[in-house]
Amino acid sequence: MDRLANTVRPYAWGSTTAIPELLGVRPTGEPQAELWMGAHPGAPSRIDRGPGPTALGDAIAADPEGELGPDTVRRFGPHLPFLLKLLAAADPLSLQVHPDLEQARAGFAGEEARDVPHDAPHRNYKDANHKPELICALTTFEGFCGFRAPAVTAELLAALGVDSLKPYADLLHAQPESDALREILTAVLSADRAAMADTVTAAAAAAERLAAEEGPHHKAYAAYATIARHYPGDPGVIAAMLLNHVILNPGEALYLGAGVPHAYLSGLGVEIMANSDNVLRCGLTPKHVDVPELLRVVRFEACAPAVLRPEADEHGEEVYETPIDEFRLSRYVLAPCAEPFTVLPTGTPQILLCTEGSATLCDAEGAELLLDRGDSAFVRAGERVELSGEATVFRATVASAGSSAASVTSAA
Repeated sequence: MDRLANTVRPYAWGSTTAIPELLGVRPTGEPQAELWMGAHPGAPSRIDRGPGPTALGDAIAADPEGELGPDTVRRFGPHLPFLLKLLAAADPLSLQVHPDLEQARAGFAGEEARDVPHDAPHRNYKDANHKPELICALTTFEGFCGFRAPAVTAELLAALGVDSLKPYADLLHAQPESDALREILTAVLSADRAAMADTVTAAAAAAERLAAEEGPHHKAYAAYATIARHYPGDPGVIAAMLLNHVILNPGEALYLGAGVPHAYLSGLGVEIMANSDNVLRCGLTPKHVDVPELLRVVRFEACAPAVLRPEADEHGEEVYETPIDEFRLSRYVLAPCAEPFTVLPTGTPQILLCTEGSATLCDAEGAELLLDRGDSAFVRAGERVELSGEATVFRATVASAGSSAASVTSAA
């Protein structure tokens, strides 16, 4: 077991206080958006086994089967297939969608064949992997996720009283769901920017008014007014009005599969994802928006947000079940009056993150590692570790080959 030294990513939308407070350090005054735990080459965690600090990815590359286990290497290759993060949003993130595995492979191959530079601002596919993800709230966490039922969206748009939005409301009533959603998103993202800016301005003013009236959608209207203040005139504000507004309570999680448009607005959470940088943006960003490719990837179907609550097994592990192989997130809520220790499952690589209290890890030789709030550790596949203390500890690993997640993925 190895203590992880992790890197903070200072994206502009990040909170200046949430991650420092969790880590128990003084804020720098700069945004601290994400703390990365894993072997992603962009900001790999570092470990020290004696000679000095080394990147976790380098340790894995030196002995993939010893670090990850033969089954993980067989299924995913000699790389840690997931990335764990603390995500702290103070301002809205971009409205975005992720490709499925087949789309990612084809998109990456196509851009490679066209010699699109990897750092080009118009490049869509940084790698050939998909990017399903799960966000688990540590504080109240707000965002948008998936298309709302068309009839409800039509009602919400009509209530704004903006003439230029009326055709969209009519379409949602008149057309089949997928056709209406596709036509509206295409129109919003392809419209004359100045004309759309006028619509956004009028819609934002109406949303501000309706938020104050505390009607049936007042929280959603407040969220639209917020993103419009951050991105005045951005067509993504109207695109976001097609989506479910979601507020997670601490301990609740949101699973985001391929093709589902989403945006995070505010809050602190534990995020886990497949190792990929593939993002197609729909708006709320100054970055490149590739409308044709976006329309190819988005799934134009209304769906209720996949809000998850953990289910405990007989060993006290509370699991957030997802239909994905590359990651599995769970947590242990340890209490001193319970069993003196918990033996963690073995066979797969795992990262442990303490978010409350203090936890102690003890290996088979009796060596101990103390995890305080904000500390994390990497445990090699096959390594027997006991977990004890009074703490909340998140466990990130891969789905086992015989799990329901693996069977769901292979059947899809």
